[in-house]
Amino acid sequence: MFSYCADPETLSGLTWLSCYLTTGKHMAFYVSFGVVLLLLAITAPTALAFGFGGAAAARSRFLPLQLFGKGYIAIVRGVPDIAFFLFFVIALDQGFEWLRHQVLCPDWDEPIRQGNDFVVCQAAKLPLGNAPQWIHEVYGFFLAVLTFAIVFGAFAANVLFGAMRAVPHAQLETAEAYGMTRRQTFWRILVPQMWVYALPGLSNLWMVLIKATPLLFLLGVEDIVYWARELGATANPRFTQYPHGDWRMWYFLALLVFYLGFTRVSEVLLERLMQKLTHGQATTGGEAQRKATA
Repeated sequence: MFSYCADPETLSGLTWLSCYLTTGKHMAFYVSFGVVLLLLAITAPTALAFGFGGAAAARSRFLPLQLFGKGYIAIVRGVPDIAFFLFFVIALDQGFEWLRHQVLCPDWDEPIRQGNDFVVCQAAKLPLGNAPQWIHEVYGFFLAVLTFAIVFGAFAANVLFGAMRAVPHAQLETAEAYGMTRRQTFWRILVPQMWVYALPGLSNLWMVLIKATPLLFLLGVEDIVYWARELGATANPRFTQYPHGDWRMWYFLALLVFYLGFTRVSEVLLERLMQKLTHGQATTGGEAQRKATA
């Protein structure tokens, strides 16, 4: 990046370090922090939407829908995360390709399952073999987001289902006594009040989601853990202009600082949100606020 970096062998000290930290691989390392933040920014609301749908389904009086909601919560929460990430992404990818195969290649007469191989026509492959590299990366990121959303959506559904049940039932009965329909009661009474009960559990889930982002490495996404391992490994002078020893400890220490800092910022913001939600509510936090302002 800098003009004096043309011949790294002549450099030393801070000038060598400045050139080393601005190599192409390090730029990819810095971009990977953005990938993690983007994953969180997309996954969190998506998982919350999955969770809300699962909780609403589990609360439904329609038995098949209720069983679906409770089954989604129980099954996904019962499978170890790492097993789910290793299996589900493959199944999801093959499911998409199978659907495309049925539509695009109706005349295919060979079995799709050939031993351990999953074989579809070229037109059904995702992404296409001749697609640019960025298409492959975006597709991998999409699978990662969807997998994270489904897994953490189940945990969010369990939290929201408990929060819905925590809203005093007398308020729901009063709303119905005033002539509100079940739908009006749900959206105007239950949903606005459940968030104050759900936020502690959702806050904890957000922290777990932050810590789970290194699982991106298992999904083939070049995240910060991947680059920390690659850049920190011993660099042989035969293969690089910037040889060094095993620096993985320092790279992973940088990741530790990043995650701790991000966690602290999240705690502050969530605490402020909790104070805002509890204002005027008939909860312990709301009572404490009323006494403080009295």
